[in-house]
Amino acid sequence: MNFEELVDFAASVRGFLPVPEGLALSAHGRRRGRERPGGTWLEVGAWCGRSTVFLGAAARDSGSVLYSLDHHHGSEEQQAGWEHFEADLVDGADGRINTLPTWQRTVADAGLESVVLGLVGPSAVVAAHFSQPLDLLFLDGGHGEEVAWADYHGWVPHLVPGGLLAIHDVFPDPRDGGRPPYDIYRAALGAGFVEDDAVGSLRVLRRSAPAAVLG
Repeated sequence: MNFEELVDFAASVRGFLPVPEGLALSAHGRRRGRERPGGTWLEVGAWCGRSTVFLGAAARDSGSVLYSLDHHHGSEEQQAGWEHFEADLVDGADGRINTLPTWQRTVADAGLESVVLGLVGPSAVVAAHFSQPLDLLFLDGGHGEEVAWADYHGWVPHLVPGGLLAIHDVFPDPRDGGRPPYDIYRAALGAGFVEDDAVGSLRVLRRSAPAAVLG
């Protein structure tokens, strides 16, 4: 598939990232890829692979590699009895949500297996043992206070000056969504990042200089 076909395919993948935000994410990825071809990118939170394909299409265009990190057992709101529970994603062997097989099929169908590398496990553990500098980081993991801040503190130090930090589910009005993504967005602005774009609940920031991670 060419780039346009890939983003069309991404829009058809099950997931929660609105298509306009996915298209914006992909466009910023393409721009970052032109700035730094052959770079290393990482997304935290993949679900069934919608954001993975939006970003993977842009990564392939620039010879970059996208690490896609998820434990694939879903966040709190995706468990039984909660708003975003999907019963067909439950593993009959242990009764837990398991999106990994669906994510793998998405990446294979998109033809991105040589571009997208899956990381399966707890974000904080992987971050503590990850040594590569990142040119692009997309935060869309769990939105609970402890988990979201652990993603921020664990991964933002890997982002190079000039690198892009994209944060999903940033809602200025508390009635529209949880606080941690918005608070993290504000902390990043206070830590030397400059906002590049805002589309829906997606915020794209650029690291202007090395700075302490605040918040």
